[in-house]
Amino acid sequence: MSRSAARLLYWSPRCIGVAFAIFVGLFALESFQETAGFWHLALAFAINLVPAYMVVLVLAAAWKWEWMGAVVFAALGVWYSWGMLARHHLSWPIFLAIPLPMLAMAVLFLANWLERSTLRVAR
Repeated sequence: MSRSAARLLYWSPRCIGVAFAIFVGLFALESFQETAGFWHLALAFAINLVPAYMVVLVLAAAWKWEWMGAVVFAALGVWYSWGMLARHHLSWPIFLAIPLPMLAMAVLFLANWLERSTLRVAR
């Protein structure tokens, strides 16, 4: 594996994870549509950021232990898809926006874990 391919494989799941955490965090901005006091809005905003916090925590663990990112992101992607299918709400835009990036990160972290000896040398 060339050095540039190794670097791309190393950084792609991490960059996708950061972008996905920001994307999920944007949904928390809907809490500011309410007309309530400052503390109520701050609490609602913090609660709506919980999914983004979860993505950041898993990403932080996966940064060091790639196998953990592969397992947890795959499980979250399948769990979200299964939950949406159970409610008959899974449409293609929702599938492309939420579980597909998680499954892509899982595959890329799995590839990172399988190629870890090559990637450690190429960094």
